[in-house]
Amino acid sequence: MALLESFLGLLWMLLAASAVCLASTSADVDTYIVHMDSAAMPSAFSGRRSWYAATLAATAEASDAIPTDEKIVYVYDNAIHGFSARLSSAQLEQLKKSHGFLSCYRDAPVKKDTTHTSDFLELSASTGLWPASNYGEDVIIGVLDSGIWPESASFRDDGLSAIPSRWRGACEKGTAFSSSACNRKLIGARSFNKGLLASDPNLTIAVNSPRDTDGHGTHTSSTAGGNYVEGASFFGYASGVARGMAPRARLAMYKVLWDEGAVVSDVIAGIDQAISDGVDVISLSLGLDDVALYEDPIAVASFAAVQKGIFVSTSAGNEGPFLGFLHNGTPWVLTVAAGTVDREFAALIGLGDGTLVTGQSLYPGSPASLKQMPMAFLESCDNTTLLKKTRHKIVVCQADGLGGAIQYLRYAKVDAGLFISNDSISDLYSQFSFPAAIISPQDGPTILNYIHRSSEPIATITFRQTVLGTKPAPTVATYTSRGPSASCPTVLKPDVMAPGSLILASWAQNSTVGRVGTHNLYSPFAIDSGTSMACPHASGVAASLKAARPGWSPAAIRSALMTTASHLDNTGAPIKDMGNRNKHASPLAMGAGHIDPNRALEPGLVYDAGTEDYVNLLCAMNFTSRQLRTITRTATVDCSNPTLDLNYPSFIAYFDPNKTSAGAPSVREFRRTVTNIGDNPVASYTAKLVDIKGFTVSVAPEKLSFKEKYEKQSFTLTLKENTREKKDAVLHGSLTWVDDEEKYVVRSPIVATTVSPISL
Repeated sequence: MALLESFLGLLWMLLAASAVCLASTSADVDTYIVHMDSAAMPSAFSGRRSWYAATLAATAEASDAIPTDEKIVYVYDNAIHGFSARLSSAQLEQLKKSHGFLSCYRDAPVKKDTTHTSDFLELSASTGLWPASNYGEDVIIGVLDSGIWPESASFRDDGLSAIPSRWRGACEKGTAFSSSACNRKLIGARSFNKGLLASDPNLTIAVNSPRDTDGHGTHTSSTAGGNYVEGASFFGYASGVARGMAPRARLAMYKVLWDEGAVVSDVIAGIDQAISDGVDVISLSLGLDDVALYEDPIAVASFAAVQKGIFVSTSAGNEGPFLGFLHNGTPWVLTVAAGTVDREFAALIGLGDGTLVTGQSLYPGSPASLKQMPMAFLESCDNTTLLKKTRHKIVVCQADGLGGAIQYLRYAKVDAGLFISNDSISDLYSQFSFPAAIISPQDGPTILNYIHRSSEPIATITFRQTVLGTKPAPTVATYTSRGPSASCPTVLKPDVMAPGSLILASWAQNSTVGRVGTHNLYSPFAIDSGTSMACPHASGVAASLKAARPGWSPAAIRSALMTTASHLDNTGAPIKDMGNRNKHASPLAMGAGHIDPNRALEPGLVYDAGTEDYVNLLCAMNFTSRQLRTITRTATVDCSNPTLDLNYPSFIAYFDPNKTSAGAPSVREFRRTVTNIGDNPVASYTAKLVDIKGFTVSVAPEKLSFKEKYEKQSFTLTLKENTREKKDAVLHGSLTWVDDEEKYVVRSPIVATTVSPISL
């Protein structure tokens, strides 16, 4: 079959080449992006890659000494059907006559965001949230983290006005940190380590100041509210213009995480000071596992923050993919899960037969291309002796788990490696310290077949490739922690998902961003993954919402983010979960869905809640009086109206999987109240339900009619178990309120589960 394809491919090239043969000089060569009609691919070709290569080879001129595989810059399988290539004007004209050609355009410099996430979230300078909020102008985001690198270009104060007069914070000096390090962008910086020092009196803090020595805090701060930075990249990956989610917001750093450790008391002190200083948003990319609400410093301190009207955004944790390990499942904060974006970092592998394969890689070393290297397949690559004998080749491995295989190749000091793997956390391994790439199981056979049929297999690997528009995206990241919340099971968590995988943002330049061989690398920007990266995306969007809608409560902002979130990916299909074999993601993994900032600006209806609502919830949780007062900070707590039914934009019901068929069917009821904040004071909304298998889901009334703005209307949602047959552990549907003009679509997820939350 391979020989037949080679023959037919050669025939295809000869026939196409006979059409036109024009001379050109190298001076008019440029890069073009070519769209092809995949349905027009001749049956002679087993895949689009070989078809593209043959089509492009047909345009080669007699004087052209550049091999086809080196002309091709990228092969696109998901974003578009086509490729990008270096072409002369004559070759381009000939290509336009090729069978299956659709269109092409010259590759050109564009103004894009380096993190790319603002593009992915469709934030625009012309319409939507950014212009409505003036890019989050003057909203103050307090970040509790590992400190900040004030010299980063992301924290320049170009174009910003005077510091808001309501600001009461300070810029504290310390080790390698001057009080003049702050400006109109970074308006405050403090550090807290008294608790840490108290836990170990012999401890010495190496850098006792707000300066970041880890990189984490600089990354999260710049993601939330960093200024514009042109020419940003990670060693050529993701190059472009960097900016945070609220570029004109102000930032204040509260350093509570140290190289030497971190303790609860310092976190509480940081939040306490942030409230006092006058922040509007608190961003917390940290958390504690297995603690009850009254023992959780984030839960306790953020209760006070929310009472002051401060929006608190937190990370869900990185303990996925198993259910029930989420932290920050606090009902008065936003809990953010992590997902992917429509961008991949890649290496292009050109095999000796001209076939092109794209692999996943963030190898930052030089040279950026390895040319015509011999290849060897060593199966699982766990034989050190064989690895050392073939170290000067591109070693190809079949790696179910990437960690072990990568370690073997690193130890053997091989020149390059290709890992064929379906590891669901491959993103976390792609930043190699030696030239390497991860190959999908779909593309692996192409490489292996070439090696097996070639007496001297060779390949060229080109690194530092960035592909935009990949599909499907987003997907739920494997590592993101799942609900249900152990600390408050009756509130569905997480709330939403935001970009968290392979996010580029600023970095502390005294902290390494990787290694090449034995050499540490340093860079003003780094690419990192985790719910720590997802949280500041939501924090920055919340800051912009607060700037555009200053009268909204923290609960209203959270409601707007949740009810407008998308449960569909960029193919129009339900978002998939990488940690669950790419099945449809459940709300226990992604919450209401992926944040949609522009839609959140106009949610139509909101599920509002305040201190009294949270107190009523706490009163129903069987806490002692002391535990209640620990959270509420009041001398007495009014528990005259306890209820577990918080006015929340989502629903979760638990059912006993061991219950017998005898007796009445299980029923769960939820009462909710929505507030009309749409443009039209007089409006009607109709309920649309997505049913849950094995349950009857109903809502009463089925229509809500409003006569004025800010009017409230209530409804009851009921889940009734239809059958005692065994059900999936997690089932889900949704309730959506749609106005008569179909301008507002207010969606809430519904979960029915037999998973018992961890008892705290």
